[in-house]
Amino acid sequence: MKKILLLLIASAALLSCKQSLSDKNTNDGISNSTETITITVTTDKVVSDKDCVEVLYFHGRQRCATCLAIEKRTLELLDERFTEPMKSGELLFRTIDISKEENRNLAEKYEVTWSSLFVVRHKNREESVVDMTEVAFMNARKSPEQFKKRLADCLNEMLNNE
Repeated sequence: MKKILLLLIASAALLSCKQSLSDKNTNDGISNSTETITITVTTDKVVSDKDCVEVLYFHGRQRCATCLAIEKRTLELLDERFTEPMKSGELLFRTIDISKEENRNLAEKYEVTWSSLFVVRHKNREESVVDMTEVAFMNARKSPEQFKKRLADCLNEMLNNE
């Protein structure tokens, strides 16, 4: 029952953002720390010649308070805990406006139609992708430390995974 409630709340938050509605508190204090992160490995595409981890934050032209919080909290975390990998180029951050023509191919590649957060590991010309969108929408605004912890755990796993 609790999982169903969490999924309904997450869906409502995503839909409100997608439709650019005014900010609503649909996820006050709710944490989904019991859910696992799924990693999908795609081997049929050449993605990068350089081994690295990318944090990709996709957004549209208009952004709600939660969308803005996702970007802000992600940047805070990278600045607080990942300065060395950022400086060395081992970790990259990109903000991608999906309403711009030049970003359409990237949005299509990741099947993005609204604000989304992905962590992508490029290794040996293969790609591992973690979709952090649900975690971001559930926590970035109302539980920023929970969001940062989950994102940091994902980044550490991707950076340290040989």
